[in-house]
Amino acid sequence: MSSTTPCDVTATRPALTDLGPVAQLRAGRLARRLPQLYVGLFLYGVSLAMMVRGALGLAPWDVLHSGFIRHVPMTLGQAVVLLSFVVLVLWIPLREMPGLGTISNALVVGFSADLTLAVLDRPDAIAARIALMIGGVALCGLASALYIGAQLGRGPRDGLMTGLSRRTGLSLRLVRTGLEVAVVVIGLLLGGVLGLGTVVYALAIGPLTQLMLPWLTVDVTVPDQAAESETR
Repeated sequence: MSSTTPCDVTATRPALTDLGPVAQLRAGRLARRLPQLYVGLFLYGVSLAMMVRGALGLAPWDVLHSGFIRHVPMTLGQAVVLLSFVVLVLWIPLREMPGLGTISNALVVGFSADLTLAVLDRPDAIAARIALMIGGVALCGLASALYIGAQLGRGPRDGLMTGLSRRTGLSLRLVRTGLEVAVVVIGLLLGGVLGLGTVVYALAIGPLTQLMLPWLTVDVTVPDQAAESETR
């Protein structure tokens, strides 16, 4: 039997790094990281669609997406893609640098959501709808841990949060709360869907992602300081 203590195991788990877009690709283990990134992003879109079909409330940003498509001729997934690139424009004054994972996030999640919505119908039974809601939140936690753990760049909305936090000096928690309240209010004004699922998502997604992230973070080789500085 190994004599390694729980603390020793935790200490050996890979850590998240903050690398520029080129350094992310030079950090190694792409054969593991690229598939993990795209599986995570695809599952994120599936989780979004599951919550839509559960019809018991959506994640905060999806409240905005669902309200937006009431006024424009596009699908939910197309709205996710469009608004992702709108958010990326907001990165410019914040001087955030997108990586491969950032651009992939903006595209893959929306396409995956539309694909899943095309094959998944809304059930009539409330028990099945609750299962879809809970399953969607849990799958979103797993998907988030997968794509974040691949260490190939923040998602558009995550980068907006971290950029605002860095520029304003406010805590990440406060900035995230402010952003999510703002998009929910705008989404509701547009006719978006708010419900129990929104509350469950808000309470559970952070702990779920934090629980799974240590196990799914890929250990990468941090480039030397001189090389890393060239990527910023």
